[in-house]
Amino acid sequence: MVAIKALACELPAKTGTPLARWQSPDLARAAVESGIVASISGTTIWRWLSADAIKPWQHRSWIFPRDPDFGAKAARVLDLYARRFDDTPLRPDEFVISADEKTSIQARVRKHATTPPAPRRAMRVEHEYARGGALAYLAAWDVHRAKVSAAANTPPASSRSTGSSSR
Repeated sequence: MVAIKALACELPAKTGTPLARWQSPDLARAAVESGIVASISGTTIWRWLSADAIKPWQHRSWIFPRDPDFGAKAARVLDLYARRFDDTPLRPDEFVISADEKTSIQARVRKHATTPPAPRRAMRVEHEYARGGALAYLAAWDVHRAKVSAAANTPPASSRSTGSSSR
């Protein structure tokens, strides 16, 4: 059990496995191939790992800052969030806006309604859709007042075309 837990805590690439992360069946196969056990199921491994809150199938992404001036640049933004600009507190009537723009979002509408799941039947989602043109979405977040201002721009109906997706 300990050897399997240790294997689960290793990166798969370290064992020569071309996986990005371990899943229970992969760990079972690797444990047998490496001679840790003669046979074991993925379910048993999952139970053992869950008992110790080991979850090698989960991951969190992060980005290592490569810019040598990252600290100074981030400090300016963090100061604004702390209601300071150039070492001076912001006045009550000053505010900080964090804005984002999403242009050319493809608006699509399914040609047939999705049917809900039923006993012994999964939900059904039609793959064909009608194109509704492109949208532009603009949003601004008032950092200190926790308010969102947003606007969506839709094309005129005459510019919309019809198409279908491909699988």
